[in-house]
Amino acid sequence: MERAKAGRVAARREEARRVKRVAERMAEGVLAREHRTLWGDAMRRFARNRLALASLVVALGLICMALFADIISPSRYDQIDLAAVHQSPSLHHLLGTDLIGRDYLTRIVYGARTSMAVALLVQGIAFGVGIPLGAMAGLRAGRADFLIMRLVDVATALPGMLFAIFVMAVLGTGFSNVVLALSVTSWVLVCRLVRGQFLSIREKDFITAARCIGASGARIIFRHMLPNALAPLVVALALGIPGAMFGEAALSYLGMGINDPIPSWGKMVSASLGYVRIYPYLALFPTLMIAAAMLSFTFVGDGLRDALDPQMVIE
Repeated sequence: MERAKAGRVAARREEARRVKRVAERMAEGVLAREHRTLWGDAMRRFARNRLALASLVVALGLICMALFADIISPSRYDQIDLAAVHQSPSLHHLLGTDLIGRDYLTRIVYGARTSMAVALLVQGIAFGVGIPLGAMAGLRAGRADFLIMRLVDVATALPGMLFAIFVMAVLGTGFSNVVLALSVTSWVLVCRLVRGQFLSIREKDFITAARCIGASGARIIFRHMLPNALAPLVVALALGIPGAMFGEAALSYLGMGINDPIPSWGKMVSASLGYVRIYPYLALFPTLMIAAAMLSFTFVGDGLRDALDPQMVIE
């Protein structure tokens, strides 16, 4: 009898220890989930997207090429060698030379710097104009919202590329004019995104609580609303960079973009058209670079959009 009673006590103790271990593991899991953040979960989902991850590697490679062009390039981008005109790719000139003997690899590398600089400046202006206007429209509503949205409607009605060509025709060619022409309508999407996000966020309970405790409008915008609207803006930035790069390439292709001797991929393609049947590499290499830049940043943007989707199930 006593032996059976002792066995039951030992069984109850073992069951209690097992329940305790299960509870501890469940608590650890809950704590781990509590410490997970939106950006951490998004990065884990992004890392599982192989296409987006490979595109990110390519995009970072292009950025490094632009930053370290002076180190990577074998010569100066404006160095002319009339004794080496239209040479095919060789060990001395890995990508050949152009019609006045400039090393084509050097031109390609510096072309990355031109494209990246234009794209980042255009996006910087777009965000610098679009975020304040969108925040004002979404937060205050009323007359301010009406006036800003009518301005957005006017800018939306302008065909972006055609208006950029018009601006270049009026102002003339040059790096700064290219940036200005591409920035005229680039802020519209950012403004719409910020306004839409602010309209949905401003009625949330934590915004009401911030108003109740006397938080200023600037604190509400920068501390509470803008961080919660950041996800679509990151996607817009990633997708806006290839658009600006393509715009610069198109303007340079039409002869209305960057001035010589500064290299540009679009201008290199345009300059090669008269020789493309004889020297196809003159058009092939800059075209491949434009395609690689466009696809890599576009796939990165698509990957970020999927990773930051709030409807995604957090594992």
